[in-house]
Amino acid sequence: MSRGNIDPLALDEPVVEEKRDVAPLWEHEALAQIPVKVLRGHEDSVTSCHFCFHDTRLLTSSHDKTAIFWDVEKGTPLMVLKGGHSAVITGCHLVPEKNRVVTSSWDKNINVWDLETGKILWTVTQGGLLMSCSVSGDGKYVASASDTENALYLNCVDTGKRLHYMTGHHTSTVMSCQFDARSQHLASVSVDRFIKLWDLFSQKTTLTINSGHTNVISSCCFTRDGRHLCTASWDRTLQLWDVQTGSFRTRGGLRLCEGHEGSVSSCAFSSDASILVSGAYDKTVALWDMRGLCRILALKGHLDWVTDVDISADKNWVASSSKDGTVRVWNMEQSEHIPAVIETRAAQGMGFQILQCEECGKPFSVSRMENTNLVTKCVFCRLKAPTRHLPAPPCV
Repeated sequence: MSRGNIDPLALDEPVVEEKRDVAPLWEHEALAQIPVKVLRGHEDSVTSCHFCFHDTRLLTSSHDKTAIFWDVEKGTPLMVLKGGHSAVITGCHLVPEKNRVVTSSWDKNINVWDLETGKILWTVTQGGLLMSCSVSGDGKYVASASDTENALYLNCVDTGKRLHYMTGHHTSTVMSCQFDARSQHLASVSVDRFIKLWDLFSQKTTLTINSGHTNVISSCCFTRDGRHLCTASWDRTLQLWDVQTGSFRTRGGLRLCEGHEGSVSSCAFSSDASILVSGAYDKTVALWDMRGLCRILALKGHLDWVTDVDISADKNWVASSSKDGTVRVWNMEQSEHIPAVIETRAAQGMGFQILQCEECGKPFSVSRMENTNLVTKCVFCRLKAPTRHLPAPPCV
C-alpha cells in the first residue's frame, strides 16, 4: 500500500498470531499520530470496557464468557474471571469501594465476583436474556435490562436480593440501563426508541421521552452532575437531553450528526463533560467537543464493530472494545497538536461558537467577541420579540 494513501489517524495492522501473555507495545504506523495499545486476551468479541481504580485498570467482558482485569500501563491481564457464565457476558462493572465486579449475561444470570479470590459471591437468575447491567455510584444497587417482558431488575449488591421488578417498562427490548453518578435515577433505552428515567427515591418512572430517533437506541450515558443524558442510536446519531430542566419537551433533543457512517453502539462522557466519546459499527471511535458540539477526531484501527467506549478521568486515555476480539487504549495526551484538532479548535476559538437557543432550542452561532450572557436566543427568535427601546448612541 502506498504511504500516500494511509489515513494519518489510521492504525491498521496485519493480523499476527502472538502469545496472549506477551505485553503489547505501543503500535505505530509511520504516519500515525495517536499511539495505541492493543490488548489481546479475549478469544471472541469484546462487549464492554471500563476504566477503574483511578484509571490504572481496565475491566472488559466478552462473548468468550470471561471478564478480564487489565493493567493499563503494562497492557497485561491481571485477573481472568471465568467459569461463572454459560453464555455471552453482555456487561461488567466494578462496585465502588467494595472490590467486587458485577457481570450480566445472555444466560439470564447476574453474578457478583470477589476480586481478591476471583470467586462468585452470589448469582441471581432473572427472567430473560440480560442485555446490560449498571451499578449505582453508591455501590448499593445493580440494575439489569432484560429482553423478556421488556423489563428492568433492581437487586441489592450485597445480598443479590431482588428489590424491584419493572415489567413492561418499555414496549420492546430494553437495550441498556444506566445509573446517574448521584444514584438518584436509572435511565433505560429501548428498541421502542423511548427513554425512561426511574426515580430511586419515589420508586416510580418520573420521565418518559419519545426520542425522535429513527432506529433502535443502543446505549446511554449521564454527565457526572446528572443534568444531561446522551443517547446513541442505530440511526447513526447521538442526542443530548437536559433531563433536569426538561427543555427538550418543546424542541426535542440536541442532535449530534455526521460523526459516524454506521449505527452508533456506545457513548461516554468525560468527567468534566467537555468531551463525549462514541463508538460505532463503522469501526471508528469519535471524540466530540461539547462546547462546539462537533466531532474533533475519529480514531481508526479496529477491524470490526466498536461495541463500547470509555474515557479516563484526566482525558488522557480512551478505551474501546470491538467485535474484532481486541481492546484498544488510545493515548490522547498529544491529541491537541494534531492538525485536524487544531483546525477545529481554531474555528471555535477565533471565529464563532455554537449556542442553543433558549426559546426554540435550535443551535446558532455567535462571534467569540459577543457577550453570551446577553445573546441567548437565535436571530429569528430575537426578531419575533417585541421591539424594545434602545438608548441613543453616545455623542461624538
